[in-house]
Amino acid sequence: MPRSARPLLIIVGGTDAAYRGYCVERAAAAYPIALIDTKPPSEPGYPVVDHEVVDTRDPQAVVAAGLALAGRHLVAGVVTWDEYALVPAAELAARLGVPGNSPQAMTACRDKATSRRLFAEHGVPSAISTRVDTLAEATLAARLTGFPVVLKPSSHAASIGVVRVDRAEDLPSAWEFTASGAGEQGPEGSGVLVEEYLSGPEISVECVTRNGVTTALAVTRKEVGFAPYFEEVGHVVDAGDPLLDEVAPVAAQAVRALGITAGVQHVEIRLTSSGPRIIEVNARIGGDLIGELVRLATGLDLPRIAADVACGNEPDLARTTHSTAAIEILYPPASGTLSARSLQAAPGPEYPWLHQVTWFREAGERVVLPPAGDLDTSRVGFLVVTADSPTAARKRLASLGDGLVLSVAP
Repeated sequence: MPRSARPLLIIVGGTDAAYRGYCVERAAAAYPIALIDTKPPSEPGYPVVDHEVVDTRDPQAVVAAGLALAGRHLVAGVVTWDEYALVPAAELAARLGVPGNSPQAMTACRDKATSRRLFAEHGVPSAISTRVDTLAEATLAARLTGFPVVLKPSSHAASIGVVRVDRAEDLPSAWEFTASGAGEQGPEGSGVLVEEYLSGPEISVECVTRNGVTTALAVTRKEVGFAPYFEEVGHVVDAGDPLLDEVAPVAAQAVRALGITAGVQHVEIRLTSSGPRIIEVNARIGGDLIGELVRLATGLDLPRIAADVACGNEPDLARTTHSTAAIEILYPPASGTLSARSLQAAPGPEYPWLHQVTWFREAGERVVLPPAGDLDTSRVGFLVVTADSPTAARKRLASLGDGLVLSVAP
């Protein structure tokens, strides 16, 4: 493999074309890139200089792969958009001596029990939380906390295994659901958390941290569905969101409490009657194309910002756009076999505000709604639009529904 003329950026995992392809493309526009992933690069649009194939959840394997790449190229930095690769990527950055967060800080982000402890120690407004291993322990913790409570695996992502429980009699079935999800969680944490339910609208704050100083860049308003589960079904980013100034200090306080010193963070918050309270801190760009929504609404390029920080360069934080961007995740009306799916509108001159239509499922494939379905089986596609305001963006998404066909045969 020829040596790159410039120091390259190593990207660990997070190369899924539908959800993370834009991240790879934005980073590759600024730096030569090498991939460490579970399979060789398959997207022809990725200008990849080199790659290594390993288990991206295995720190030792990722470090070995990174050292192999460093033996063939100069390396400027290491970055990941993959929640489960945060600790391995941090281990690699430390081994190569490039900018990054400590493995301890990334472990604190991944293990929600550790996060809650650190939030409490640093006075970060959060939720009462108890780590448990059995249904009996969960029952006692729920009674002490007070219903409703939330059960969640300690170190998972994407709302896997997360459920609200309103009554003691619902705990056994909820425990079975969460414990099943917890069996597949990352190695950074273990067990199940029984937590106080935080009532109020859910948002996230998209941040960048440099040299331990955190700057809040945007607020994402979330739509959560399929109660009592917490499936995220839509997001709206408005460049002029008045919440930004209110929630920025809380987000920065949470980031600091976990020992994060660099990178982009996706800080999830509930707006409760007692003020903003932290759900969790994800030390990477948010999923569901939130980074792309931020770019469309503000002009801020989160993948490029993350790449710059990872390489020790000053990122460009100048806003160049003042707009609103929104995404709607498309779910089938029922579980079964998808018999038809189509959208009358298409990006182009007639719909200049319709930026992206992506399909995950074809007619003839099986679809399964939450909680039985996961991200791979429950989602049919998504739509991304822009507008002058959040209200206008939601109206445009609603108007697209008139020409949307999603049919399922039992």
